[in-house]
Amino acid sequence: MTDSAIEYTAVFQALPGMVALLTTEFVYADVNEEFVRVSGRSREQLIGHYLFDVFPDNPNDPAATGMRNLEASLYRVLATGERDTMALQRYDVEDPERPGEWEERYWSPVNAPLLGPDGKVALILHRVEEVTELIRARGRSGGNRGSRARVLEAELYTRARELQELNDRLRQAHSREREVALALQEAMLPAPRQVGHHRAAVRYRPAVGALNVCGDWYDLVDLVGGDRVGVAVGDVVGHGLEAAGVMGQLRSALSAASRVAEGPAQALDVLGRYAHVIDGAESATAVTTFIDCVRHVVTYSSAGHPPPVLVHPDGRTEFLDQATDTPLDARPDPIPRPQAETTFVPGATLVLYTDGLIERRREDIDTGLDRLADALRVHRDQDPETLADTVLLELLPPGGATDDTALIVVRL
Repeated sequence: MTDSAIEYTAVFQALPGMVALLTTEFVYADVNEEFVRVSGRSREQLIGHYLFDVFPDNPNDPAATGMRNLEASLYRVLATGERDTMALQRYDVEDPERPGEWEERYWSPVNAPLLGPDGKVALILHRVEEVTELIRARGRSGGNRGSRARVLEAELYTRARELQELNDRLRQAHSREREVALALQEAMLPAPRQVGHHRAAVRYRPAVGALNVCGDWYDLVDLVGGDRVGVAVGDVVGHGLEAAGVMGQLRSALSAASRVAEGPAQALDVLGRYAHVIDGAESATAVTTFIDCVRHVVTYSSAGHPPPVLVHPDGRTEFLDQATDTPLDARPDPIPRPQAETTFVPGATLVLYTDGLIERRREDIDTGLDRLADALRVHRDQDPETLADTVLLELLPPGGATDDTALIVVRL
């Protein structure tokens, strides 16, 4: 097969089981031969038609939930970009030969996303295993054994329905927690603004999934004495409302400490002592930079966080990794943290970020750092707002990262 092109249309039509392609509006874009055969509908009755017009719920069954359950699954695929496997469904189908008469049918559906070039869901692959005959055959097995089999099948169906209802409630609870956590974080993080005389862009992207959100934070603050600004990012281990609350405490504490500290190391010293008495701040990381715009010096210190990047106008990228120490609460008795400084010329760009931007499963972190450096070097002439969007587009996976991401871009 290496010397000839694969005819994917033929492959699709020959796939075992019922397979359909749905648009994001749940309209049939294509179906395979098995779908046509088992559904009892012609291709003309399927292609271009809305799924739930072709297969509505049985109006004679007030307890019918097949359409609602399937619709919820399809919307989850659109929202998460992830495959959704449904529990066994009873979804009656109208007899195409006898309108008004409905056949009891049992289905086991799986819905999977097909992503477009922009990383968004373009189509949904809807695969169905039709198990009606299996259940009927067990029910016809004769005598007490047949009755017992029918009871077991009914019990299996009931348990599957209960499991799906429980999963739906959990999803709703997680979705509410995610919405509250995001609203809380939005209220606590500073709004985008100009820092001193310098243009800055900030971005926050929540992780994919209902629970993985709200551990990351950023801060920008005008410092006392001369043309100086402080820029920081941090990461709280954990997710949801608890992480959002811890994040807010740490960000506020560092913002206050930075205004009175002699330098970033002293600010992190204070923050480390504070983190040691906060439940949920275990292994939290942060990096802070003090920018002296008169001396053209960036002073920095890191508590276990990925290094900021200084992009010079000539394209040279410098990782600020000469003052890296342990996470905030790693030592019961904190000792002074290290601090380093570097110089810049006007037009340079300082970039701070959290690990969701660079870390990928089964990939060395240096690969992600190199990818970031390459993107910043190539696009260094873009204004901060455009550069921030470009970096996210090039570095985040098309379906979204599994960890939230904070990003700050400051033009010096």
